Amino acid sequence: MRRALSSLFLLILFGLLPARAERVVNVYNWTDYIDPQALKRFTAETGIAVRYDVFDSLETLEAKLLAGHSGYDVVTPSNEPSFSRLIGAGALAPIDRAKVPNWKNLDLALMRRMESSDPGNKYGGIYLFGTIGLGINPDRIKKLAPNARMDSWDLLFKPENARSIAPCGISMMDSAIDVIPSVLRYLGKNPDSIGTDDLAAVEKTLMGVRPFIRTFASGGNLEALASGQICLALVYSGDAIQAAARAAEAKKDVTVRYIAPREGAEIGFDMLAIPADAPHKDEAHAFIDFLLRPEIMAGITNVVRYPNAVPASRPMIAPELLADTNVFPTEAQLAGFFTIGPVPQAAERARTRLWARFKAGK
Repeated sequence: MRRALSSLFLLILFGLLPARAERVVNVYNWTDYIDPQALKRFTAETGIAVRYDVFDSLETLEAKLLAGHSGYDVVTPSNEPSFSRLIGAGALAPIDRAKVPNWKNLDLALMRRMESSDPGNKYGGIYLFGTIGLGINPDRIKKLAPNARMDSWDLLFKPENARSIAPCGISMMDSAIDVIPSVLRYLGKNPDSIGTDDLAAVEKTLMGVRPFIRTFASGGNLEALASGQICLALVYSGDAIQAAARAAEAKKDVTVRYIAPREGAEIGFDMLAIPADAPHKDEAHAFIDFLLRPEIMAGITNVVRYPNAVPASRPMIAPELLADTNVFPTEAQLAGFFTIGPVPQAAERARTRLWARFKAGK
């Protein structure tokens, strides 16, 4: 028996017989968007190793998945426009709910909202959600622009305000997908508009403040706000709320607040989805099922400060987060937020060219 085992070892060693493959799941998620302890616990419980990469814009995610053979097993596209566009392109696989028993934990009302992107909720479940608005250092801004409204997109999009605030640093997320709908809403237009005149108005508004923008960043805005390198940023809500917590922990006299502008803020849902060509679909289903456990989702929300769609997680979420309407919006707030729809490819190209001109400042 010992001789037989030795022979088997030698066959494996010299590649004549395949060694047992390691179980792995390759995850592609937003920056600062997971509880690291959840990844460790998943591996400890299942024996499945997690290879974890991050992105900071929907453009980056879409480019990888639409090119195919990304190697990823679980991804988190926002419901619009990326999730619906990836579904339409055949880039996502249907979720086998028999392999995800914790699907039952998802909030049915929120999942119904996703049916406009994914009829029948076939391709994904909600991971986390949030809004797009302004991260601010109110004390520094008040000193520089004492008459500016602190609850309005005017703070950023009015050139006179941006000029006054520029000395303490203004940053904008580097994503046409996220920024242009907010500018359209600010201008009183349909956030999904593809009209030439409307896009011209967006470009005029953005160009009016371009000289005062110090940086374009998505993931980097969090640390820049928390450290006081900037005092105004167009950001995701959870990033600003994380920045506020980090600033408080650092005790460096930096105060950060998140503002959902009164003219309207976009609400977006990030979906747990599986690429159509994912190499480890069973492991992907196991990972999604694990994340949808109430205690796991509570831990993620407590760390990243974004709300989740698993109501049973609420008793395990920090009370101060549950009480913060920037994290868990009220029903009245939810009614005032807007969502966006898919944009035709030709119009998307026009938006991309607009964005390139804006960033270049010409």
